[in-house]
Amino acid sequence: MALIALEGMRFHAYHGFYEEEQILGGDYLVDVVIETVFTKAAVDDDLYQTINYETVYLVCEVAMRKSSRLLEAVANQIALGIKHQFKQIKSLKVRVKKLDPPLGGRVEAAWVEVDGEFTKKCARCDKPLLCYGDNTCWCMETQLFQKTLEQLKSHYGDRCLCKDCLNFFVT
Repeated sequence: MALIALEGMRFHAYHGFYEEEQILGGDYLVDVVIETVFTKAAVDDDLYQTINYETVYLVCEVAMRKSSRLLEAVANQIALGIKHQFKQIKSLKVRVKKLDPPLGGRVEAAWVEVDGEFTKKCARCDKPLLCYGDNTCWCMETQLFQKTLEQLKSHYGDRCLCKDCLNFFVT
């Protein structure tokens, strides 16, 4: 495993619960830490086989331009944007800091952090797999009969199956 991180991305943005915050704006710092495997990219010296941190920055920039009332919404939007850009992410952490929040006293920063662990094991064969747990996952492309889905759900619950095991049930 390896980490790719961007720390201290600075933005002036218009997030906040109060109308004044959305009019005047404030200063924010964003940190992103991504766990992935980039061995092949390092050996081949190939940007397209790793996480491009310029793209990560652009995802953050776009999310920071869209006004939100809650930092939680901003952090979640950044995490979803990054997750949907790169399919080889093992885990992801996004921290959004609001500098000098208007709280009536001196406070350096308020921040929220979201994270996600996407590495799971197949419920049938125990092989490791990546699952993003939403409708962008590769398993959503697999066509199964409704009865087969019901049987899988009753046997495995909400646990994921790898591509090989899931294809075993494709009719």
